[in-house]
Amino acid sequence: MKSITSRDNPLYKELKQLATSSQARRKAGRTLLDGVHLCEVYLEQAGAPVICVVSESSRQLHEVAALLARCEARHVPCVMLPDALYQAVSQVENGVGVLFLVETPKEEMPRQLNVSAVLLDNLQDPGNMGSILRSAAAAGIGHVFCSKGTVFAWSPKVLRAGMGAHFLLRIHENVDLHSLLSDASVPVLATSSHASQRVFDMDLNRPVAWLFGHEGQGVSAELLAEATHQVAIPHLGKVESLNVAASAAICFFEQVRQKSAR
Repeated sequence: MKSITSRDNPLYKELKQLATSSQARRKAGRTLLDGVHLCEVYLEQAGAPVICVVSESSRQLHEVAALLARCEARHVPCVMLPDALYQAVSQVENGVGVLFLVETPKEEMPRQLNVSAVLLDNLQDPGNMGSILRSAAAAGIGHVFCSKGTVFAWSPKVLRAGMGAHFLLRIHENVDLHSLLSDASVPVLATSSHASQRVFDMDLNRPVAWLFGHEGQGVSAELLAEATHQVAIPHLGKVESLNVAASAAICFFEQVRQKSAR
């Protein structure tokens, strides 16, 4: 295993940039997976990383040693950093010191929207994005389409919130949602607190595209007008609306419930 001790090392500089800059991640087409769980899921679902990085103090931990052995069996280069250098790269406080450098998948756009999918219009919060991806994967939805203004799906914060869901999904970024909707062959359901139709009254025993928007402003008026249906989630408490990630989970699992009841 190679040891890196200098902050001027080219690989270390790349790791530091990827850890701290969304622009660098987008430009390089690479990102970092931080922690044992994400790394294990990547090995199981996606394949081998570009590089495995461990901190000096964590190298002998059983779970890290096991992960290193799996990487070495796949001929993955492994490097060790002193704890001080590793902590400047990792964004997880008190985490286990292991991370993967991986290539960001580049998914080919389908010719037509004809399967169950999630469409995200200008979603901003990494935690919400990760939660939505996790719920979508659990509900068996395979495609996610993100507008240009939506938070980068492969940022470390989104990856941690997604808990491995990324590797079960085809995530398309910088998508022109207007163009996608104009040729969709499945119903498009947009959530809106002002809608008169309840999501529970919709026929979800078929593929549908779920459209969710910005945390504060919701789905843009232009996209709302292009949706097949606008749906609301009824609630009894005196709150104006639900968090977008909670709304998405309710919608996805109402679809699961209806399919399971057949």
